[in-house]
Amino acid sequence: MTWLAWRQLRVPALAVFAALLVIGVVLAITGPDLVGRTNFSDQDTLYGGTILALYLLPAAIGLFWGAPMITRELEHGTHSLVWNQTITRKRWLTTKLAVGVPAAALAAGLLSLGVTWWASPIDTLSASATDGETLSRISPVVFAARGIVPIGYAVFGLVLGVAVGMVLRRTVAAMAVTLVVLAAVLIAVPLFVRPYLLPAVQQDVAIADSDIRNIYGNGSGQVEGIGVGAPAGVWLLANETVDPAGNVVTPLPDFVQNCVPKPGDKGGPPDPRGVNACMAQLDTHGYHQRLSYQPGSRFWPLQWLELALLLAVSALLTWFTFRRIRHLS
Repeated sequence: MTWLAWRQLRVPALAVFAALLVIGVVLAITGPDLVGRTNFSDQDTLYGGTILALYLLPAAIGLFWGAPMITRELEHGTHSLVWNQTITRKRWLTTKLAVGVPAAALAAGLLSLGVTWWASPIDTLSASATDGETLSRISPVVFAARGIVPIGYAVFGLVLGVAVGMVLRRTVAAMAVTLVVLAAVLIAVPLFVRPYLLPAVQQDVAIADSDIRNIYGNGSGQVEGIGVGAPAGVWLLANETVDPAGNVVTPLPDFVQNCVPKPGDKGGPPDPRGVNACMAQLDTHGYHQRLSYQPGSRFWPLQWLELALLLAVSALLTWFTFRRIRHLS
């Protein structure tokens, strides 16, 4: 039965591992050149490509490994032939998952290991950057493409495809639904789950003109808020102006509304230093900036927590598949 399960999975599996081999060769060739550098602007394409690859891998596993794993046999009726032999339904499903899950975890682990090694000089530099534009490894976009979390998403993608396939019993439909659900999870987790796995650090800072990084307004020229510099290497969750009573203020008070020229005002571009100095009046009136963030030192605790969450959800889906298989005919 194990040989049969591998034979059915081998073509998509070998395709994925062949792609990983190509990626690994590229990373091995270009990686040593990154050591000791402080400017990686020429690596933007490859850097973005590695992140995209780790996002696409769970989708590929869910679509081409997980979804067809059961639906293909249901559509062709070959499952009945197996069940009428000495193979029970439970053993049939257990064997398929026992082959697919470790292969998915291995593929994601190898790719993540290679990318994490290749990008380590970039991540090290990003951890000390305070410009607010460099993505640290704990930032939402990069986090799921580093460490051990990709393993959780790969396993989840596979089991999700199997579960959806059992419900829909059609390969193409199962692939489409798996893709939509997985994309929703990849978007929802960094927005609604990951920020709350550990309590965020809150820090109140003074508003100094040299610390103001951004000024936000609406279409009518009203100043809605400002952003100040955050500590290096953090995942910034909130950057809000609060009044002396500690209440978040938006829009900002009237005495700073004229600091920024309104649409249609005549004259050249405003002097950024003058604008920031004007906005710094907020500090003299008792206003300050409240930062909420996850520090870079929490990267690995968050990695383990998110991996545990993904594996727990995968275990629930696995339980569902074993319940569901009893009702398949």
